[in-house]
Amino acid sequence: MLKKRIIPCLDVKNGRVVKGINFVNLRDAGDPATLAKTYMEEGADELTFLDITASNERRATMLDWVKVVADAISIPFTVGGGITGAEEAVSVVALGADKISLNTAAVRRGALITECAEALGSQAVVVAVDARRDGGKWRVFIEGGRTLTDLDAYDWCLEAESLGAGELLITSMDRDGTREGYDVEFLKLVSGAVKIPIIASGGAGEMRHALEAFDAGADAALLASLLHFGEIRIRDLKNYLAENGVAMRI
Repeated sequence: MLKKRIIPCLDVKNGRVVKGINFVNLRDAGDPATLAKTYMEEGADELTFLDITASNERRATMLDWVKVVADAISIPFTVGGGITGAEEAVSVVALGADKISLNTAAVRRGALITECAEALGSQAVVVAVDARRDGGKWRVFIEGGRTLTDLDAYDWCLEAESLGAGELLITSMDRDGTREGYDVEFLKLVSGAVKIPIIASGGAGEMRHALEAFDAGADAALLASLLHFGEIRIRDLKNYLAENGVAMRI
């Protein structure tokens, strides 16, 4: 049985880790390299590093941040934000990242997913889907959650898989920062339709929310503010999940 993963997310703006609610009202949460090393020592299975304003500000991911964080850790590491071409993706991996995350650029040109998968292998390509509920469906947002698209989020998840994505990082914009729990309805919907791993993101407020995400079909749970502000410790969370029947690396 494949082990489930706990993945701290480091959203970075201007060289600092930040956290907000519904993608706005950002608060400083610390130094990215320091937090990355701390999470590795506490038992994180992977890390995700997102330059949250790169696409909106039309600039490339700040590669110096990538190298500093990569030099500080020895666990798998995903980098996203502003990657618009396969060459950029290769350069990010060359700096020490294990995977790259695509969002805005992939929505605008789906072939980018295929190009990155061909250059790096599908296992290194994560497609991030920022989704907001719209009646009985979910809509895709891009540019750090600032821009609504015409895409149905469920359809986009299936298309991303067909284009070569190796994982889907699904963030509920409605739940982001609210601590009300992940959007398990959407997680169940997508997990029942795709064969690639799903990372649940947006809404964790207590340990049972991670359990609910795994029960809904997620393969990994992404956490940010609960970890950044010391409200939950990774080892405590993993012990709780293991006690509740979830296969974890302890």
